[in-house]
Amino acid sequence: MTRRLFAFSVAAALCLLAACSPKYNWRDYASPDARYRVTFPAKPATFTRNIDLDGMQVAMTMTAAEVDGATFAVGAAEAPDAARAQAALAAMEVALVRNIGATVTSRNTTVDNNDRATRDIDASGTSQGVPMRLVGHFESRGKRFYQVIVLGKTQALPAEQVEQFLTSFKLR
Repeated sequence: MTRRLFAFSVAAALCLLAACSPKYNWRDYASPDARYRVTFPAKPATFTRNIDLDGMQVAMTMTAAEVDGATFAVGAAEAPDAARAQAALAAMEVALVRNIGATVTSRNTTVDNNDRATRDIDASGTSQGVPMRLVGHFESRGKRFYQVIVLGKTQALPAEQVEQFLTSFKLR
């Protein structure tokens, strides 16, 4: 009887531990060349590709992690000058919103001076018939510009996790 009770207790404890294992395994990440820090919810991967932002060709480095179909990503690139970096913010927003056929439900734009600008959006749309949500922070500092986004199925984006990711982004 004691052996069965012990085996049952061990099995129950293992089940509880498995149930407690976090989907979100937050880890700090510092970009080696784009001068930012952020906390990702899983191990990120990094790649660079050339993109067109309203006629401006740039090499954008993307670092991203995925949890339950939700993508948490930071993109960074450099424009020829600060004015084009600020213009890139709107171009990135438009392209991302268009990708999911979304409507922006919330937008906040600030320009502190000629050297720094930010845009924050929340957008809803569909991709292949699935309701999607995009939450993004776009920022320029000097010639550098960044996109910090969370994109996924509407139900797969817990507000707490989205907030944690977006607020962890810091420029160095």
